[in-house]
Amino acid sequence: MSKKKGGLRLTSVSAGAEAVLHVILGLFAICCIIPFIFVIIISFSSEDSIRSIGYSFIPQAWSLDTYRYAFDKLPQIWRSFYNSIFVTVVGTLLSTSLCALYSYALYRPDFRFRNFFTFFSFFTMIFGGGLVPTYIITKQVLGLSESYAALIVPLLVSPFNIIVMRTFFKSSVPLELIEAATVDGSGEYSTFLRIVLPIAKPGLATIALLNALAYWNDWFQSLLYIQQKKVLQPLQALLMELQNNVDYLNRMAGQMGTAAIEESMRAPTQSLRMALVVLLVVPIACAYPFFQRYIVAGLTIGSVKG
Repeated sequence: MSKKKGGLRLTSVSAGAEAVLHVILGLFAICCIIPFIFVIIISFSSEDSIRSIGYSFIPQAWSLDTYRYAFDKLPQIWRSFYNSIFVTVVGTLLSTSLCALYSYALYRPDFRFRNFFTFFSFFTMIFGGGLVPTYIITKQVLGLSESYAALIVPLLVSPFNIIVMRTFFKSSVPLELIEAATVDGSGEYSTFLRIVLPIAKPGLATIALLNALAYWNDWFQSLLYIQQKKVLQPLQALLMELQNNVDYLNRMAGQMGTAAIEESMRAPTQSLRMALVVLLVVPIACAYPFFQRYIVAGLTIGSVKG
């Protein structure tokens, strides 16, 4: 009887602790979501409402002028959407593939030069060549300018991702499994593709998400290497240019005549900033659910012993 009571009491305590954790995590989720909802509301607020009452969850008037201004003033925005999606997809696939191959070689203890290549990767993560040597090699030596390759190649290899993936291989892929596959006559590439990669899906998904975020948010490569062919600009660089143009127009309105003043009054400066955040965040946020179950699986590997 006492054991039953003890068991019931333990169950009650566990249920209460679980309820508290749910409440805490729910409040934390709300704190994360509310700012983004606020940004969306401001992006749909009229500029007059923002000038009158400032930022508010309940604006005086709703308006689509910000989005109309962005899409009417820059017809290239659709092309820039395509550029960002293309660079993100291709760059993520190539970068994740290179990371998996490199880290798998470092994971194998029978690879003679793995200590050298591990140090080589780690050293480049701490000490970089700097902007000028990177620019010279990318543009003059490799000739990567005014092309998609200039936006993809500089970010292909990430030493941090390589070290993370190598650690994941060590913790989730037993060497005995590879040795058994070798005894059964499986070749190196067959073992890697058919045995190692299916086990490493959580790690690959995590690395792929990190690479996708890096490519999607990158605008600096376009600033360096896309000077003539503006049609190749990614969305981030284009929206940054739009924001700079609007800010410049507002600063110089008093010196550029009546037409410039009228144009600056029509430009939705405040709500435009929030609309740009929405345009940048929503596409990459939609990609997260496809990686979520693999990332959760990667976090729980090793938490339960068989």
